[in-house]
Amino acid sequence: MPKRVLTGTVVSDKTDKTVVVRVERKVKHALYGKIIRRSKKYHAHDEGNVYKEGETVRIEETAPISKLKTWKVIERVDTHKSPEQAA
Repeated sequence: MPKRVLTGTVVSDKTDKTVVVRVERKVKHALYGKIIRRSKKYHAHDEGNVYKEGETVRIEETAPISKLKTWKVIERVDTHKSPEQAA
Protein backbone atom coordinates (compact mmCIF):
# COMPACT_ATOMS: atom_id res chain seq x y z
CA MET A 1 0.00 0.00 0.00
CA PRO A 2 1.53 3.36 -1.01
CA LYS A 3 2.25 6.01 1.60
CA ARG A 4 0.00 9.06 1.64
CA VAL A 5 1.58 12.33 0.50
CA LEU A 6 0.03 15.71 1.38
CA THR A 7 0.96 19.31 0.57
CA GLY A 8 0.61 22.10 3.11
CA THR A 9 2.06 25.22 4.69
CA VAL A 10 4.44 25.25 7.65
CA VAL A 11 2.71 27.17 10.45
CA SER A 12 5.24 26.53 13.23
CA ASP A 13 8.90 25.54 13.36
CA LYS A 14 9.54 26.25 17.05
CA THR A 15 10.13 22.69 18.24
CA ASP A 16 13.38 20.81 17.60
CA LYS A 17 13.30 18.56 14.50
CA THR A 18 9.55 19.12 14.10
CA VAL A 19 7.35 21.38 11.98
CA VAL A 20 3.60 21.81 12.14
CA VAL A 21 2.04 21.72 8.66
CA ARG A 22 -1.49 22.95 7.90
CA VAL A 23 -3.10 21.04 5.04
CA GLU A 24 -6.19 22.64 3.47
CA ARG A 25 -8.83 20.88 1.43
CA LYS A 26 -11.97 22.13 -0.25
CA VAL A 27 -15.25 20.33 0.33
CA LYS A 28 -18.78 20.91 -0.80
CA HIS A 29 -21.29 21.74 1.94
CA ALA A 30 -23.77 18.87 2.28
CA LEU A 31 -26.93 20.99 2.33
CA TYR A 32 -26.08 24.29 0.63
CA GLY A 33 -23.54 23.12 -1.94
CA LYS A 34 -21.08 25.95 -1.26
CA ILE A 35 -17.39 25.07 -1.52
CA ILE A 36 -15.77 25.58 1.89
CA ARG A 37 -12.20 25.19 3.14
CA ARG A 38 -11.33 22.66 5.83
CA SER A 39 -7.86 22.41 7.33
CA LYS A 40 -5.97 20.06 9.59
CA LYS A 41 -2.56 20.37 11.24
CA TYR A 42 0.02 17.60 11.11
CA HIS A 43 3.26 17.35 13.10
CA ALA A 44 6.03 16.32 10.70
CA HIS A 45 9.64 15.28 11.28
CA ASP A 46 12.27 17.74 10.04
CA GLU A 47 15.67 16.17 10.77
CA GLY A 48 17.86 19.17 9.95
CA ASN A 49 15.55 22.00 11.09
CA VAL A 50 15.73 23.39 7.54
CA TYR A 51 12.05 24.20 6.91
CA LYS A 52 10.78 27.58 8.12
CA GLU A 53 7.36 29.08 8.81
CA GLY A 54 5.47 30.14 5.68
CA GLU A 55 7.05 27.61 3.32
CA THR A 56 4.94 25.15 1.35
CA VAL A 57 6.12 21.56 1.80
CA ARG A 58 5.17 17.99 0.94
CA ILE A 59 4.84 15.50 3.80
CA GLU A 60 4.76 11.71 3.70
CA GLU A 61 3.18 9.28 6.13
CA THR A 62 5.65 7.16 8.15
CA ALA A 63 5.74 4.81 11.09
CA PRO A 64 5.15 6.68 14.38
CA ILE A 65 8.16 8.74 15.45
CA SER A 66 6.59 10.10 18.64
CA LYS A 67 3.14 10.56 20.20
CA LEU A 68 2.07 13.16 17.62
CA LYS A 69 4.55 12.68 14.75
CA THR A 70 3.62 10.13 12.10
CA TRP A 71 4.67 12.26 9.10
CA LYS A 72 8.01 13.42 7.70
CA VAL A 73 8.83 16.30 5.36
CA ILE A 74 9.92 15.14 1.90
CA GLU A 75 10.62 18.37 0.03
CA ARG A 76 10.03 22.10 -0.22
CA VAL A 77 7.47 23.06 -2.85
CA ASP A 78 7.41 26.84 -2.46
CA THR A 79 9.17 29.41 -0.27
CA HIS A 80 6.63 32.24 -0.24
CA LYS A 81 6.63 33.93 3.14
CA SER A 82 3.56 35.11 5.00
CA PRO A 83 2.94 38.92 5.13
CA GLU A 84 3.95 39.03 8.82
CA GLN A 85 7.42 37.66 8.03
CA ALA A 86 8.01 40.04 5.13
CA ALA A 87 7.81 43.04 7.48
